[in-house]
Amino acid sequence: MKKAWITAVIFDTRDKKPKVWNVALLSAAAVIAVVVLAALDGHRYIRTVSVIMDVYFAAVIVMLLTAFFRQLQYNPYSYNVIYYLGFSLFLCFVFSVSLSLTGRAFADPAGFGFGQVLSVLKSAGRKFLYLISAFTVPFSVALAVSNVLLIRRAGFRAENIIGIILAVFLTGGLVFLILYEQQAPGDPAVQRRHEIILSLVTSFYLYFECMMTGAIAAGLIAAFSEPDRDRDVVIILGYTLREGETSEAVLRARADRAIAFREKQLRETGKDLVFITSGGKGTDETLSESRWMRDYLMSRGIPESIIAEEDRSRTTHENMRFSKEIIGRINPKAKVAFCTSNYHVFRSGLCARREKIRAVGMGAKTEWYFWPNASAREFAGILSEHRLKQALILLGLTAVNVALVLLAYA
Repeated sequence: MKKAWITAVIFDTRDKKPKVWNVALLSAAAVIAVVVLAALDGHRYIRTVSVIMDVYFAAVIVMLLTAFFRQLQYNPYSYNVIYYLGFSLFLCFVFSVSLSLTGRAFADPAGFGFGQVLSVLKSAGRKFLYLISAFTVPFSVALAVSNVLLIRRAGFRAENIIGIILAVFLTGGLVFLILYEQQAPGDPAVQRRHEIILSLVTSFYLYFECMMTGAIAAGLIAAFSEPDRDRDVVIILGYTLREGETSEAVLRARADRAIAFREKQLRETGKDLVFITSGGKGTDETLSESRWMRDYLMSRGIPESIIAEEDRSRTTHENMRFSKEIIGRINPKAKVAFCTSNYHVFRSGLCARREKIRAVGMGAKTEWYFWPNASAREFAGILSEHRLKQALILLGLTAVNVALVLLAYA
């Protein structure tokens, strides 16, 4: 697959899904080793424990990043892409903290013990959130500003304030952690409860921001990628037609992107393709999205004979499901691409793979003030799926943070 800026990874070249069970096995081995050494003589083996921690964190980072690249080769539109990359970033920070602990252990082994190690590790999540606030605060401001411009140009609707809500959520959590951490009580029992509350809030925001970071990276990779010039079919995804120029501009950009891809493919390989315009007619629409795009394609000189309409869909999942039925009639073995707005490529790819369509997407340009809020909406949609898997990961992260607090006070 040809790519705009990804030069090291080729999508859809791996047949087996990468597994990360080795991370769980390595984690169990590391915990057992640390517990045994601590039980024998914590102060005596503190240097050994520090080195074990360094090796463990470094190995997990390598495993996750390796799995990330292999996942792109297997399926770039996957929640695993978000998990592997988002949590690798956090573990890189924890690894740097672990290295500093090792330096202290070797510099002063007599005055350094497990208490200090646990104290530093239990606050690592908060320190990471404070560190990346250099990104989240400007990002929140940009979200709010872009939302104001979007509302001014496209009108006020509930979906047009999602960016503002996310901005308030991000900055509000940071402010809470800073203020609440400064209210540390003196009584040990109350302080332990105070630390547990801090660890619970930290776990939630840590999970959320790791997911957001991974989703942004996955979205950018998807948005700036492009299929090989060997496609038989290109699905152009619809967008709700409302009054005003915004809706038509979005559809026009998607259609133009698909036309440009066809022209490149014809020029480079001589192979033509079929367009599937996908999008039904909502109750507030006078014309189906599919028909609008068909008419636009024909106005750009595309022959009607290579345009197929899919006019039943109401969601992205239905776009893919009903388009698959048309592809089955045209050519069941067709090589498929899909075209949508740049912010929407990753989530559309998730929908395509769920419908068993092994397609690669391409992104159409979007006005800068439209992309941040749309990306926030896409992220909200991502969080709404695979809830059990996400809950298990969040629960595990919370359990580790709370355990560190309890062990530190023990």
